[in-house]
Amino acid sequence: MSASPKNEMWIVFKRLMTYVVPMKAMFIMAVLGLITYGAVDAAFIAFIKPFIDEGFSQTPAIVAGVDLPTHGGFNANKDIMLMAPIAVILMFSLRGLANFVSTYCVSFMSAQLIMDMRQQVFEHYLRLPVSYIDRENSGNLISRVTFDTEQIARASGSALISIVRDSMTAIGMLGIMFYYSWKLSLCILVIGPIMGVVISIVSKRFRKVSKQIQSAMGGVTATTEQMIKGHKNVLVFGGQKTEVDRFYQVNDQNRYQNMKLAVAQSVSQPLIMVIGSFALAFVLYAATWDSMKTDLTAGTFAAILGAMLAMLQPIKNLTRVNAEFQRGIAACTTVFELLDTPPEPDNGPFTIDRVQGKLTFENVTFSYPGQDKPALNGIDFEVKPGKTIALVGRSGSGKSTIASLITRFYGGLSSGDIRLDDTSIYDYQLKSLRNQVALVSQQVTLFNDTIANNIAYAYPGEVTREQIVRAAELAYAMEFIETLPKGLDTQVGENGVLLSGGQRQRIAIARAMLRDAPVLILDEATSALDTESEKAIQKGLDNLRHNRTSIVIAHRLSTIESADEILVIDQGRVVERGNHSELIAQAGIYANLYQMQFSQ
Repeated sequence: MSASPKNEMWIVFKRLMTYVVPMKAMFIMAVLGLITYGAVDAAFIAFIKPFIDEGFSQTPAIVAGVDLPTHGGFNANKDIMLMAPIAVILMFSLRGLANFVSTYCVSFMSAQLIMDMRQQVFEHYLRLPVSYIDRENSGNLISRVTFDTEQIARASGSALISIVRDSMTAIGMLGIMFYYSWKLSLCILVIGPIMGVVISIVSKRFRKVSKQIQSAMGGVTATTEQMIKGHKNVLVFGGQKTEVDRFYQVNDQNRYQNMKLAVAQSVSQPLIMVIGSFALAFVLYAATWDSMKTDLTAGTFAAILGAMLAMLQPIKNLTRVNAEFQRGIAACTTVFELLDTPPEPDNGPFTIDRVQGKLTFENVTFSYPGQDKPALNGIDFEVKPGKTIALVGRSGSGKSTIASLITRFYGGLSSGDIRLDDTSIYDYQLKSLRNQVALVSQQVTLFNDTIANNIAYAYPGEVTREQIVRAAELAYAMEFIETLPKGLDTQVGENGVLLSGGQRQRIAIARAMLRDAPVLILDEATSALDTESEKAIQKGLDNLRHNRTSIVIAHRLSTIESADEILVIDQGRVVERGNHSELIAQAGIYANLYQMQFSQ
């Protein structure tokens, strides 16, 4: 957000209010309830003057020309004394009703706002480029959905209650004071600006520290997530102390930032109270002036004093809620910056139900964002429909980059073009392009659901049980699924933790089989498996590659001997190409790799 710090808060607040517009009826009811609540408090203080002046009035008796006051006590004005209990009950009943209406409406708006914003952030993540997700800390990304949106809910909830209700109370008390004695109340005009300066300075501090708290909380989330994902590695390498020390650092940093906010908050509230006490002291002192005594009655003085005392708590509340409000504004700024991040480009007009599968790389050169050295340099090849091309080479040579470019996970080619059925992939609508591709990688992602639902994940339209079973059979997955107590309805756990690596891989193959896409990418799908699992999965992969254009990335050369063409990639360039027999005959890099693997 490019606005200056002075205007940033107002811009963010106006944008936040756009989420409230669809709930304007609830908002109006909440504001009316809060105004009523504050007005009742002010009315109760205003009621003090007639209650004292008329309920406890003094009727002087004249004796020998001298006024001798007499005190009527509670019998002075029975009408006033009889009305007082009824008035108190009615006022506080109205106050209670207003409190219920305002609290319910504000809670409803806060819950709806946080749900809408979380949904918007989550959906935006799905539209962001892969490059953005890759370079961002996963803990911070999760924190945007969880922690930051909670801070926004507080700003829109408790802050709204305090700002409207306490502001109304304070304004009502000021009105009472000026109505009964504007002279005594003038001191507020001197004290008010001083309070405003203090609140302004403190607000900037709150907002700055709140952003630091968000960053610290993201560190806590990231460190926790990292430990949980690598729990087995931590245990086997004895890294418990390392992780404990790492977490202590980020946890202590989070505590430190929260304490900075607490210090600012704990200093600001007493400071506001001390400034307010000067105004109160001035009123008490001014009441002794002879010029004031003629205008003051006991009821007037009590009402003004009561109004000043009653105004201190709303001012204190406003100072305290200012911290919550600034935390919410800081969180809003972070979330809105995320929502303003451009989604991945999707300007292609071309759509198609199913391509034939002809894939062409035309002298493609590509560099990752922020890197000068090209990851790919002059890559040129063509795969005819139904044929298989294999990519081999050392780690980091650019093989997976080629796969990522086909699905447009990364864009912005330095030169060249990639074509699918003689149409540039950048002319396709993203959804249409990705519907043509099935991906099976070494890192299988399974969801905490049943095996059947994982196989049918994101399948367009209705899928039958028979289709799922058929896909599982072709992937050689039914062999182990039938041995499970619940078969296809077995829960796999988070990311398939309850299954072995080979079992997860076969489910991924079944998922790709069911998708029935004309282009298949196999990114080292068998590299982490034992020989027995590899043989079973290879049968599934052979079925999967049938009549599909296949791009196979492999370290194990035994899995790609039957490929129609093999490209050897080194430092982003194609250094050798041909089928298995031709490359062995060339006695180059491929032949050396093959000899090394089969001599072991």
